[in-house]
Amino acid sequence: MIPTFVIFLREGIEASMIVAILLSYLNQINKREHFRDVFLGVAAAFLLILGGGIAAYIAISDYKNSNFKTYFETVTYLLAAGVLTGMTFWMHKHARTMAKELQARSDVALTKGHRWGLGILSFQSVGREGLETMVFTLAIIFASSKQSPTPLHGNLLLLGAALGLLTSLAIAFGIYKLGMKLNFKRFFQIVGVILMLFAAALLAAAVQNLQSLNWLPFGTHVLWNSSGALSESSTMGNILHAFTGYADHPTVLQLIVWASYLAISITAFIRYGRKGSKATQPSK
Repeated sequence: MIPTFVIFLREGIEASMIVAILLSYLNQINKREHFRDVFLGVAAAFLLILGGGIAAYIAISDYKNSNFKTYFETVTYLLAAGVLTGMTFWMHKHARTMAKELQARSDVALTKGHRWGLGILSFQSVGREGLETMVFTLAIIFASSKQSPTPLHGNLLLLGAALGLLTSLAIAFGIYKLGMKLNFKRFFQIVGVILMLFAAALLAAAVQNLQSLNWLPFGTHVLWNSSGALSESSTMGNILHAFTGYADHPTVLQLIVWASYLAISITAFIRYGRKGSKATQPSK
């Protein structure tokens, strides 16, 4: 529940924030008649991503207990970890200038008389976030279903996603009402570190799959077995597994990959933020 809540909260805020900025700007320049174009773009993106995600899950579920499913899961883990890392750094860089960039692109569409341009802009923005969310959600579902393949666990993942999305929509409504006066720099910094924990967990899960396929036949020594105290299949163990990468019998390579990724990515993230802060300070 927690992983999907954070993922949908983060992605939902970014997507809905983009829409809120567009709507707020159109309202400020008295172009409310273009609200419909923005909403049509959002609806098209939502339907496309929802349909694609359901189709992908059903198609892969047909290959249950086969190597093909393991291959797909592994690719999903690696892709999700890579995109999580990339988007975290991208958002950290563009959070301050996003409003101005969107307003400039909206002006271009309105000046040229292309009403559909606003729809395409919202479709691209929401579609990109939706595609990322679909990949992350599939990765979380595949990783979690191995530890607790029960209908209740699946319902909790859906509940977390719904709560995260509703929370993000409430925040987006606040952005619209306040005219983008909120500062989300600190929010994206904190959530960025949390998402890197997710990415580390996905990388560790990918290593586990590759070792089970004998594609990584080294570093397979099991460091400990804590299944008696806290099993991955338990509720708390499953939450920690999806949230932080906890494993009750991790291999040497899993721990090395997990720790190395966190050390490198978080250090780079902190230094990147410091450089950005210095760059925005006025010169004396």
